[in-house]
Amino acid sequence: MDPVLVTGVGAVTCHGTGVPALRDAMARAGARQPDKVPDPWARMELPLMYLVPEPALGEDAGNGPGRATSFAVTAAHEALVGAGLGPEELRTGRAAVVLGTCMGAIGDRERDHEPAVPGPSDDPVATHEWRPDFEVSSRLATELGVTGPASSASNACAASGFALATATDMIRCGEADVVVTGGADAYSRIALANFNRLGAVDAQGCRPFAAERAGTVFGEGAGIVVLESTAHARARGARPLAEVGESGWSCDAGHPTAPEESGEQIIRALSDALDRTGVAPGEVGCVIPHGTGTRLNDRVESAALREVFAPEAAVPPLYSLKALVGHTGGAAAGLAAVAATLIVGRDSVPPNVPVGAPDPCCDVPLPTVETPLTGTAVLINAYAFGGNNISLVIRGAATC
Repeated sequence: MDPVLVTGVGAVTCHGTGVPALRDAMARAGARQPDKVPDPWARMELPLMYLVPEPALGEDAGNGPGRATSFAVTAAHEALVGAGLGPEELRTGRAAVVLGTCMGAIGDRERDHEPAVPGPSDDPVATHEWRPDFEVSSRLATELGVTGPASSASNACAASGFALATATDMIRCGEADVVVTGGADAYSRIALANFNRLGAVDAQGCRPFAAERAGTVFGEGAGIVVLESTAHARARGARPLAEVGESGWSCDAGHPTAPEESGEQIIRALSDALDRTGVAPGEVGCVIPHGTGTRLNDRVESAALREVFAPEAAVPPLYSLKALVGHTGGAAAGLAAVAATLIVGRDSVPPNVPVGAPDPCCDVPLPTVETPLTGTAVLINAYAFGGNNISLVIRGAATC
C-alpha cells in the first residue's frame, strides 16, 4: 500500500506564529519561564501557562472565531500554503478536517459568561447566545472551505494523536485524498484550576524526566499537518516532507487521571505502532515522548520505553517537546508531528531544553546537544486522562 504523505505543516506556540519560529526555538533550546495568565478570575495558587504571545487574551471572545480556533486556522493556512494547496482543491468533497482538542472553545465560554467587574453575574442565558464548546473543527472546515467530512477527536491530551491516526486511516481507506489534521488548544480557567487542585503544576516550568520535576505546565498552541495520498500528491507534483506510518492504540482503564503503573497498555501501543509499520526498534532514531513532567507519567513511560527498546537496542534519544512549549493538551501530538517532520527533514535531533539533573528512576537519554538522526523513523507518544494511549510513527519520505 502506498504511504500517506505529509505535504505541509503549520504551527502556533508560545514562541510565536509559524513553523520557522518553532524551528528556531528548537535549535536554541532555551528554557522559558511560564507566563502568569492575565485573567483576574484565575484565583488559584499557580496561574501559570506558556501563552501564545498574540492575539491578546480575550481578544477573540464573543462572536469571533475563538482563541483555539484562531490558532488552528493560522496553522492550517500555513500548512496549506506549504503544501501548495489552494481553496479549489478543498472544495471537491475529497478533502476533510480531523482536529484534536482537549478543551475546545471552553476558554471562550468562560470569558463570555464572566461579569465585567467582580460582583454577581448576570444570567448568561439571558445575555449570551449559546454556542457549543467543541466547535473548533467545524469552524476550521468552514474557514478553509472544506466540503468533505469534518470531525473532532476530544479524548483529552491524546486528542490530536487520535486525530492524526484517524486522518491517516481515512486516506488509506479511500475516504479522502487530503486531510487537514492535528490539534489546537488554548487557555481554560477550568483546566488550569483543576490541575492546581491536583497539585500538578510546576512553578519552575515544564521539566519532563528531571529529578526535581513537580508537575506540568500547560501551553497554548496548534500543530497542523496536511496529509495526502501518494496518488494525489504525485498527480500535482507535490514534494512530500514525511510519511505517516501506522499507529498503536490502547486504554489502561485503570484510573481517571493516573497511568496504570505496570505500563502494560503503553507498551502495547508502542509495540503495535512499530510492528504494524514494519519498523524494528533499532530503526527508531528519536522518540518524542508524552513526558508531561508529572512524577508517575514520566516514570511509567520511561520504563515502557526501556521494555520495548532495551531487548534489541538502546533507547533512542528523546526529544522532549513539552520542555520547550509546555503541555499543549489536545495539540500536543499535532505539534509533535510537526516537530517530527522537521527532525526527519533535517536528519538530526535538536538539543533538549536543559531541565536540571535527570531522575535516575527514568534513565532515558535526553541529549542537550544536537545529535544525528541515526534511524529512519521518529516515534511519537501521546497519553491522556482515562487511560487513552497512542503511539505513531513518522518517517522520511521518498520523492513522489
